Amino acid sequence: MVAVLLAVHLLLAIFLIAVVLMQRSEGGALGMGGGGGGLMTSRGAGNLLTRSTAILAACFMATSLALAVFGESDRNAGALQSIPTPAVEQPAQPTVPAAPTND
Repeated sequence: MVAVLLAVHLLLAIFLIAVVLMQRSEGGALGMGGGGGGLMTSRGAGNLLTRSTAILAACFMATSLALAVFGESDRNAGALQSIPTPAVEQPAQPTVPAAPTND
């Protein structure tokens, strides 16, 4: 179960990176510009990319939380199984010294 969830998590991360990189830069803070012309320049495509980014981010967060919960439960299960059970010792029977013989 965890392996499947981890694979889905990695795919979501890759798709999220791709969708974010496809979006148009509006600030130009990094000096890369956001020149005219491009693959998706219409307002509708921008809304689609924004919505898909939000959906992918929510799914990414959900899988992150699920992996954390499953990881914690796996860690606890392993810790409980690795603790050896203490051997129960029977209390020692008091020994009564033999009575001295007068021979």
